Amino acid sequence: MTDFIEIMLKDKQTGNSASTHYRHNMSFENDTTRFTLKTEDRNIKEEKEKIPGASLLKNKAISKQMRASSQINGQLHLDRVYEEDTGVYYCDRQITEQGVTGIFRRAVNVTVISHFKANSSPLIKYPAANITEDVELGQPYNLTCEVNFDFEVNISRKVQWFMNYGGDMGNMTLLHMEQPEEKQFFRKFEVTQKSIIKEVMSQHLKHTYTCFASNTVGNNSVTIKLKQKKKVTWPSLVGYPFGCFLLVAGLGIILHVKWVELQIICRSRFQFEKYDEKKEFDVFVSYVWTAPSPEAVNGLTLSSRPYSDAEGCISNMEMQSSEEPIEKLLPQVLEDQWGYRVCLLERDILPGGAYTNDVVFTINRSQMLICILSAEYFASSNAVFVLESGIKALLQNSALKMLLIWTSGTSASFSQLEPPLPKLVQRALKVLPSLKWSTDTSSTAIRSFWISLQKAMPANGARVASHMQCPQ
Repeated sequence: MTDFIEIMLKDKQTGNSASTHYRHNMSFENDTTRFTLKTEDRNIKEEKEKIPGASLLKNKAISKQMRASSQINGQLHLDRVYEEDTGVYYCDRQITEQGVTGIFRRAVNVTVISHFKANSSPLIKYPAANITEDVELGQPYNLTCEVNFDFEVNISRKVQWFMNYGGDMGNMTLLHMEQPEEKQFFRKFEVTQKSIIKEVMSQHLKHTYTCFASNTVGNNSVTIKLKQKKKVTWPSLVGYPFGCFLLVAGLGIILHVKWVELQIICRSRFQFEKYDEKKEFDVFVSYVWTAPSPEAVNGLTLSSRPYSDAEGCISNMEMQSSEEPIEKLLPQVLEDQWGYRVCLLERDILPGGAYTNDVVFTINRSQMLICILSAEYFASSNAVFVLESGIKALLQNSALKMLLIWTSGTSASFSQLEPPLPKLVQRALKVLPSLKWSTDTSSTAIRSFWISLQKAMPANGARVASHMQCPQ
């Protein structure tokens, strides 16, 4: 078996960094290795070596170490070589000139290799077999092949790129290749071979490409395909993240600006709190009397005919005059026919107290607040205070229910009032649950109004809701 030694000589006296490389062979016979290191000068006075991790002492003359070695005619012989012998060897020469004695030193970098020839076929690290690589038409592209080879003295390693016309492996053409890049590791070589397609054309996509690697032991190959890469335009690359940023920023702005409206919607339409029987009133009705029309003076009153269910009551209401004011009709229906506990400020609140305190206290004692909105209502500061207090209570306590009943011609009038309504009231009027009452509509619309009102009432007023009938 033959081993390979790589020797690098450096002039340590002159400090010249230039180096000369020598290659020497050594042979193994009968498990005994003869290592020969030749020097240019035969007058060797002392030899030293530095071997990292070796059992020999560092920076100590070999002649003074306990190992088999000899010096013959300027040559250093090591009888047995180990992997640990890899290292730097120094050759010292003593020179005397004009009575001055100095030491001339050269360093030899020795690497011990365990084999002379390659033991295995090449291993292709990249690319993997049968993969498809994305390319851009009109752009250059590098076909890159990375291969690992065993160390060998007589170099036989070779890496080549071939193009297979139409994917036919029997019709191959050698491609022009760049100078291979080689990296040496201990006992291994890594070779990178590139072939450059200067401009990718559509016909390049019809062929396949093969990387072929070989040495004295064997060969290996991989074949790849090319496909056109979906080109992502710069506006899209910027637009998508920017669009997402604008969307998030827009949602944040809307959430900030419409936060009150969103709270009111959630609290007024999605309520999960149970009916609180400890509260004194079921409904607090807030209104301002509207001047009755001439027809309302001659209008009919509620019928005293008994009915057995709520549908009968609703039919009875349809028989009333269409000019009956809702401010008068609503408390009668809620209290006399549907049996709810109704609170009216002018009737149930004792005079002499602070109006603001009485309003807030009454709202807190009620399950629901119904505001009958009219032009007169918005013109009354006391009525607007009741509405505003109810909105604030709703934002603080989601158990309170609120319902707005708009009378005819009221919807557009509140925005033109002087002084204008409080901002909180203006924002809440747009999203609070509401019903429309009009004396000019048909009996079907009136019937729909009462059915919707019935559904909007407190759900757990079952003690009265199940007995919704007109009085005897």
